[in-house]
Amino acid sequence: MNSVRATRTEDFIKTSVYAPPKAAAGAKRILVKPNLGYPVGPPVTVSMAVLGKVIQRLREANSGAEILIVEGVCSKVSLSKIAEKNGLPALLTDGVRLLNADELDCVEYPNLSPAPARFKSMLAPKLLQEVDCRISVSAFKKTHLKGKPLISASLKNLYGLFPREKYKARSPNSRGQLHRPSVPLVLQDVYFTIGHLFEGGVVDCTNKFVSADWKPDKGKSVAVGKVIWGENLLQVDRMACEVGGEAEADYLVPIEQLDLKISSR
Repeated sequence: MNSVRATRTEDFIKTSVYAPPKAAAGAKRILVKPNLGYPVGPPVTVSMAVLGKVIQRLREANSGAEILIVEGVCSKVSLSKIAEKNGLPALLTDGVRLLNADELDCVEYPNLSPAPARFKSMLAPKLLQEVDCRISVSAFKKTHLKGKPLISASLKNLYGLFPREKYKARSPNSRGQLHRPSVPLVLQDVYFTIGHLFEGGVVDCTNKFVSADWKPDKGKSVAVGKVIWGENLLQVDRMACEVGGEAEADYLVPIEQLDLKISSR
């Protein structure tokens, strides 16, 4: 499945329309990166109904795989408390575990971009190399930074995998270094270090989150009623913008152009 699909949330949850990435079928270990960085429910974070359906379909596609839910929070509140508040423990059945990204062993991932924006390599969990399938399951948000809109979807969701101790700035609870010189530029480095490793993306666009400023946990909810999914994070994010009624995220074309340079070598 190389196409990207937008499905009504009701159909996504109640039917078997969601097809996991092909890599999931023969995987021994599957990593699922949800957007659960804050002690706030949807649309600030991904809904448990959407995340639960992803896990259910992964289990149906591969009954023996170990499914690892990996997140690193952006809050003073611990991951365990956020998980409990949002209802995640109900999804932690046999073979499904929750891991704190900030507690995992990390290694440097080389930046494959022909023109790194800031980082020639980035530190991220070694576990990304030790699983057979990786899926980003995100919320859909629009915040504003320095007067410009910033889209958070399946690629930006990967920020939670980078250790806060390494990438913190003024606040120890966030990854401020990943906002300099700008998020769209750093997302290029994110994609070419770990983003390209991901075999699938799911964006919960049941409701989009819109903030008038940079705060990704304080804003308004706007009904959309769709879930977008596919095997290419960039294509998934592009359709999420379209379905969500937002202008195309400004990181998409630059990354695709750099990717084209790599493939034409």
